[in-house]
Amino acid sequence: MKKLALFGGEKTRTNSFPPFPVMGDEEVMAVVNVIKSNQLSGFIAAAGDKFSGGPKVQELEDNIKQYFSVKHAITLNSATAGLHCAFEALNLNEDDEVIVPPYTMSATASAVVMAGAIPVFADIDENSFCLSPDAIKKVVTKKTKAICVVHLFGNPADMDEIMIVAKENNLKVIEDCAQAPGALYKDRLVGKIGNIGVFSFNQHKTITTGEGGFAITNDDGFATRMRLVRNHGEAVVGDMDLDETFSNVIGYNYRMAEIEAAIGIIQFSKIDKLNNLRIELAEYIIENLSGIEGLVFPNIEKEKKHVYFLLPVKINSVTLCISRDQFVDALNAEGIPFGKGYVKPLYLLPYFQTGKHKHKYQKGICPVVERLHVEQLMNSAPMIFRYPMNKSDMNEINIAFKKILDNREEFIL
Repeated sequence: MKKLALFGGEKTRTNSFPPFPVMGDEEVMAVVNVIKSNQLSGFIAAAGDKFSGGPKVQELEDNIKQYFSVKHAITLNSATAGLHCAFEALNLNEDDEVIVPPYTMSATASAVVMAGAIPVFADIDENSFCLSPDAIKKVVTKKTKAICVVHLFGNPADMDEIMIVAKENNLKVIEDCAQAPGALYKDRLVGKIGNIGVFSFNQHKTITTGEGGFAITNDDGFATRMRLVRNHGEAVVGDMDLDETFSNVIGYNYRMAEIEAAIGIIQFSKIDKLNNLRIELAEYIIENLSGIEGLVFPNIEKEKKHVYFLLPVKINSVTLCISRDQFVDALNAEGIPFGKGYVKPLYLLPYFQTGKHKHKYQKGICPVVERLHVEQLMNSAPMIFRYPMNKSDMNEINIAFKKILDNREEFIL
């Protein structure tokens, strides 16, 4: 047995994983061409053709509409802006509630607050790490107006059950697909199952423009409101021949510039290729390590296509005779970047604990997520399962896992 790097031995992997983002010659030329055109943004906050942006923005939106087979695509300068636009499109009031998961990036809940409503946290499913339909049912009230589903780590949530709950309670459904572009639920692309789907182009995501995002919908009214919120809507709404439903829209500057859109056109054309590589690499790890008792890898149902933004692994410390934290510390020492849990459950963040909100958020309201985060769940860093990684890199991960398990007697639980 080789000595663990954590205790002074040699590291399994000495090369660092490549930094974000990974750009090619196509993206470079796309940027150069925009710069040479002298049109860095085609937006004007006034009624007319330029209200919808420049040629690259509109080309990217057309490509997105075609890929998803939807009526509307709205590019934005971030997925956070996309979520804000989506919640504003619902025309929420200050006492309205939106059900959100606690295990997600803070923007999922903060965008509800930005839209003037109240986020209500429901627990996650033990296996998918997405919102639990049963947990949703427990927190629905007369004030509930929407559910925000997050397809966490690239794994689709149980959308049929969630849509049934939504229909029974007359609720709108927003899909946060920031980590799951191209994921499938029963042969349906996530993002087009609910009322609005929101995606990210952040530099850490599978497809990237550095910063950016987009939203999709088949609802004409929602699309109009999101475009108004994106582009200083209150300045132009009177000139756009809209009915009074839209007259109360406060607009922001959530626009995507032409350089980002040009990069996005190239990146978006690679979405399936990049996803297929992620799936190949993640499944290679799962195939090699899933037989180890005490390590629980995602059990992907046949009706779902997981696109593995991250690879979550649950640890049974009693079976393995090593704690989650010890395992993660040892992996990182071996040169394999894994994290402990994911993010702190959002209701435990300072903002939601300060009493500024009407809703009380107490520790213990989502026991599944708290247990997973504190004790059981570890996650790969997002740079592992992506181009230009290959199976040789994955073999180093396999070796590091087995090296730690072969030396587990060095740890004291």
